[in-house]
Amino acid sequence: MRNLKLLKSLQSSELQGPGSPQCLSLRVDAGTVLVASQYSIAEFNPQTGQVVSEGSLTAEGYLPADGSGCVVGLQDLAELESACLATAGGDVVVFDLDTGRLECVGSVATGLTAMSWSPDEELVIFTTGEETIIMMTKSFEPITEFAIHQDDFGEGKFITVGWGKKETQFHGSEGKEAAQRKAQNVKPAAEWDDRRPRVTWRGDGQVFAVSGVCPWTGARKVRVWNREGVLQATSEPVDGLEQALCWKPSGSLMASTQRHPNKHSVVFMEKNGLLHGDFTLPLRKDQAKVKELLWNNDSKVLGVWLEDLTAGEDGRIDTCVQLWTVANFHWYLKQSLDFGTDPSQAPVCVCWDPERPLRLHLVTRGRTYLAYDWGWTTERSQWTGALDDADVAVIDGDKILVTSFRHSTVPPPMCSFELQLSSPVNQVTFLCQPQRTNQLAAFTANGNIAVYGQDSGGEPEKVANGFRTVTRPLVLQKTFSVAFHQQAPLSLRHLLWLQGDLFMAVGSGLLPTSSALMVLCPGQDADTLSVRCRLEVDGVVISLVRRCSTQSLALQLEDGRIRKLLWGQPATFTLGRLLCAPDPKKSWTMARRNLLDASYSYCDYCAELSLEEWRDSSGCLVNFPVPCPQMALCSVDGQECALGLTDRARLFAADVELASNVSSFAVCDDFLVVTTHSHTCRCLRLSALGLKGLQAALARDGGQNDETLRRVERGSRVVTVVSQDMRVVLQMPRGNLETVHHRALVLAQLRQWLDSLRFREAFECMRKLRIDLNLIYDHNPKVFLENTRTFLAQLDSINSINLFLTELREEDTSSSMYPRPEGRPQLRRQAHISGRKKVDVVCDALRGTMEAADPNKFCLSILTAHVKKTTPELEIALQKVHKLRANPPEGDGGVNAEEALKYLLFLVNVNDLYEHSLGTYDFDLVLMVAEKSQKDPKEYLPFLNTLKSLEINYQRYTIDKHLKRYGKALIHLSKSGEEHFPEALQLVKEQKLYSQALRLYPPDGAHYKALSRAYAKHLLDRQQAEQAGLLLWRCGELDGALEAFAAAASWRNAVCVAQQIQMSDDKLALLARDLAGKLSEQRRYTEAAVLLDQYAKDYEEAILVLISGAAWEEALRLIHTHDRADITETDLKPALFEAASAQTFLVEMQAAAFSRHRTRLAVVRQRKEDKARMNVPEDDGPDCADAELYSEASGVTSASEYSHSNSRVSSRSSKNRRKAERKKLSLKEGSPTEERALTYALGEIVTSVDKMRGEPSYARGTVDTFCRFTLLGSGCLFALFAAEEVRALLEALVLFRSDERAEELQLVFQEALRAMEEAVPEVWPQGARGGRAPLMGPSSTANSITASLQQPPPASQQDVEISTPPTMRSAVKWKLDLFETNSPFVFV
Repeated sequence: MRNLKLLKSLQSSELQGPGSPQCLSLRVDAGTVLVASQYSIAEFNPQTGQVVSEGSLTAEGYLPADGSGCVVGLQDLAELESACLATAGGDVVVFDLDTGRLECVGSVATGLTAMSWSPDEELVIFTTGEETIIMMTKSFEPITEFAIHQDDFGEGKFITVGWGKKETQFHGSEGKEAAQRKAQNVKPAAEWDDRRPRVTWRGDGQVFAVSGVCPWTGARKVRVWNREGVLQATSEPVDGLEQALCWKPSGSLMASTQRHPNKHSVVFMEKNGLLHGDFTLPLRKDQAKVKELLWNNDSKVLGVWLEDLTAGEDGRIDTCVQLWTVANFHWYLKQSLDFGTDPSQAPVCVCWDPERPLRLHLVTRGRTYLAYDWGWTTERSQWTGALDDADVAVIDGDKILVTSFRHSTVPPPMCSFELQLSSPVNQVTFLCQPQRTNQLAAFTANGNIAVYGQDSGGEPEKVANGFRTVTRPLVLQKTFSVAFHQQAPLSLRHLLWLQGDLFMAVGSGLLPTSSALMVLCPGQDADTLSVRCRLEVDGVVISLVRRCSTQSLALQLEDGRIRKLLWGQPATFTLGRLLCAPDPKKSWTMARRNLLDASYSYCDYCAELSLEEWRDSSGCLVNFPVPCPQMALCSVDGQECALGLTDRARLFAADVELASNVSSFAVCDDFLVVTTHSHTCRCLRLSALGLKGLQAALARDGGQNDETLRRVERGSRVVTVVSQDMRVVLQMPRGNLETVHHRALVLAQLRQWLDSLRFREAFECMRKLRIDLNLIYDHNPKVFLENTRTFLAQLDSINSINLFLTELREEDTSSSMYPRPEGRPQLRRQAHISGRKKVDVVCDALRGTMEAADPNKFCLSILTAHVKKTTPELEIALQKVHKLRANPPEGDGGVNAEEALKYLLFLVNVNDLYEHSLGTYDFDLVLMVAEKSQKDPKEYLPFLNTLKSLEINYQRYTIDKHLKRYGKALIHLSKSGEEHFPEALQLVKEQKLYSQALRLYPPDGAHYKALSRAYAKHLLDRQQAEQAGLLLWRCGELDGALEAFAAAASWRNAVCVAQQIQMSDDKLALLARDLAGKLSEQRRYTEAAVLLDQYAKDYEEAILVLISGAAWEEALRLIHTHDRADITETDLKPALFEAASAQTFLVEMQAAAFSRHRTRLAVVRQRKEDKARMNVPEDDGPDCADAELYSEASGVTSASEYSHSNSRVSSRSSKNRRKAERKKLSLKEGSPTEERALTYALGEIVTSVDKMRGEPSYARGTVDTFCRFTLLGSGCLFALFAAEEVRALLEALVLFRSDERAEELQLVFQEALRAMEEAVPEVWPQGARGGRAPLMGPSSTANSITASLQQPPPASQQDVEISTPPTMRSAVKWKLDLFETNSPFVFV
């Protein structure tokens, strides 16, 4: 639905030179034109009209001096810096453009009739007077020569396989008569046919076609040859085929013309010579002839050069050039250039520009050069209110096809209504006045402006069949003639209808490089528009736009400069006052009358019309970097801005490039809608995003819930946006339309409605467009809860309220599905009261409002609110249904119990509802539900009768047990009597309801003791012996409690129970020894020693247990308490010295392993940085190419390298997942996880060594067990359990005068801690702790920074743990000052 809009035109009058132009060629690289006449060839500069170079054809004898010669072809040869022309006399002449010298490179005695070069300028075709074709190379070496007219069809001749006869074939709509129809005789060519061959090349230069007059039939026939001169196909006989022939550059079809008895058509042929479609020219019979057909470079526009066959009353012939486009298989006449009847203004040469697809070049007989530049545009009404019909006008010859998209979407070529004019239309403009944008004006080819407005009648009348017209067609209100001397067609362009009878247009300036702004308005003659104000513009204007909301005017020059048009204020009226008047048309009439009466002229009114440079809010000059054929004004972040789209899909906002892949755009309300070449449609709010925001929004791909982005069909373009209706109309490449409700427009309108409490409009829109209804509440929960009464009053529909309630869910759709776009303020969210869930809050709020308003009217909705809650309140809902049955509602508008129950069954499964009704213990309600279910009465009636016969508590117990509500069942069973206690005990054991059962019975009763014994047995089965002992102890079961405490190694409780039952000393000693053994197994050596010393009376065994547990101080206390100094020499000292040696060896091995891993880690990281600087991809991770070289069973556990089997690791817990992830780490050199494995191993070493400082809570192991360590392949040494406190060991060594061992251990441990503390910042750098910050600094390169930014995030929690440095407890006091160098103690 696009039109061709004239951007600019260039006219160079009276090119100097003799004779009349006959051929035209373009020098694109130099920007000049070549014109050949019957006397000379010349190169002209079209901007100045000056001759660049010239050569005389008559002086050299190539053409006769009397001017009777003819040039049949002219071609610029860019590579040779020359031009080639062919004369009718047979000479082929090359014109050197640098020297101006002419050279004849060949001559044909029989003369030449045509010359055509291939698109690649490698071959040239000449047609001779003997009806032959000569093919030559670009150096004019003959390749082949053959006759135009041949009897053979060509290589593409159709093959008949002999299946049936013509009489038996299907003939489509022509019917069976087509089989008996005789072939019609082809009529000879028309009298006005010049009989000259026409040669045309396909765009790829592989084949060419020649149209010639057949010598046998006298009719034209088209033949196709390839580059080797081999005939490919011959066209079928076409009656009335004319001389024009042009091959579509895209290569699909050839265009020619055919004259029928009742119409004149442009027909299309395929390469095989068969016809393939046509369209009819708007001509009367024998009105005009088609001189030439011309496809533009991108095959989108077909030019038809027409000339009248008969002269007019003045004896002159009219000439025109028409531009046609196609969409949806319909051909539209978009532009008509009427050159009038002046012979000097008639074009003699017409051609398209080879590089600019929409630039047309012409040369007239009077040696005037014309160049027209068009651009694609969509003429749409531009008001942003609901009164605008979103009209789009499409030019189709002398008709304007108008579609009102607010009321209906009519696919082209159909429309809402047509406007018929008397002459072809070249421009359409809508009125730029608020609330009147549906009116339009058309500028026709004959220089008139037709004004169309809306009919002032009432509502559309209904027709007989019951349908009515939705939109009244526009009616013609007035036709103005323009009193402006047009030197050439389309002298006026960029027509704007400002107001009333006031128009603005752009014309040619006094210089070729200037333009003129002209204000057109009626003068003394109310039907004639004359130029009453003219403003010269230094530059060629290519765009003139107006913003309807602010009435701002801006224009764009061909170099991209933007200018703002300023209006002056007349003495009596100002333009602002006229536009804002209640009746602008009447005010303008009064102003014009007052101006005339006061002897003011319109020139006085426009005297202060001026231009100023476009500047931004900071005062900086802004322009488009490149020309933008499509331009619009809008407001970006509160500042008026000019948007422009270039032919190469670059979208600019003033001098800022927003995107480089935009195919179309439109501004509506506060939104910018664009389509891109990545097949998306973007909708961005201009007031919320600045220029940088627009750039960022158009650059990103968009997330899953990005409301600004929508996928569309490839090649879609924006036609229009229906204001306040949330509809975007898109046109597909083939011409059909699609209407979409863009999510950004919809959500913006919904948010606006919700903010203004227009819940009904929002609800209907959301239901229609399938927007989640949760947004009504999630948009602003506080406002919704405060206006629930308004919400219910506006919906006023039980079905709508029920739909809203059933759609509720806990998800916050305002942040998940429909997040607010960037730049929009986020509403502050408040947590629900008392932490309640959203669904419960909304259901309770609406239910309370409905119950307060009219519970009978909203009965079904109240039931829905109960059922929809997180925990459905089915019992309450059933009770309300039961009340309705007991007390039916009075009056209209209420529902009875049957309807309510039927509705509940629609919401809830009937079996679930039956179970819940049974849980109410109301048998009447149960029967009411059961009657609506599919249950057999023979099944539930006996069951209900049995229940009715039971005692009330046992009855409810039976119901609760049937419903598997065991907690309630136990409560009711406990009230049923003593005889049911065994059943209660069995229920407690089966359902494990021990805690609840103990609260139901008195503590001093026998039932309580029985439950305690059962509970204790259950706890023993679950390995919770200590809790079982407590239960047995408090209920008096002392023997069982003692066994439970002994099994749990709870020795204090066990001793207390043993003394309570007055156990003998021997049995107490045995019990103490048994408990001491269990405590020793649990490494609770100090407690075991207490039992042996105090209760078993065996202090020697107690001392040995303390020595084995490395409790040196406690062992010495018992030794001296019992005066056994011999044990010190026999047991204590050897164990102490052995522990010191093992500890020293362990610290040394840990320090060595740490140093080795630290050195290797530095090497690995250096290699990684080198690869990043050299931009070499890293093989880091399980997906690298070398991952299969490493064993999946190799891993690191506790900073060691183990060999694991293919065991299945459970991932049910985070502990197991971390364990499985650690197994993937490998310390093998070159493995993908080596860096992570080294870091993890270093962290484990630091943690284990730091624990050796000692804490009172650490367990102590035996020396033998402590000295058991594993020397792994990686060199790491780890204890199998917690290490001994170093300080306690040092103190014991000093006490027994082993200062050398103590000093050695302290120095080794101190040096290991110092080395590890210094290495922590190196191993765990600051940047790697808090996240993946880029590597910056003076030594960084672009590649290293890029590599750091492209690092993947941590794959798991294990990666985060590895990157976190271990914590070293520097505050723990472990050293002895005795061994410091400045210590005052001296050891001898």
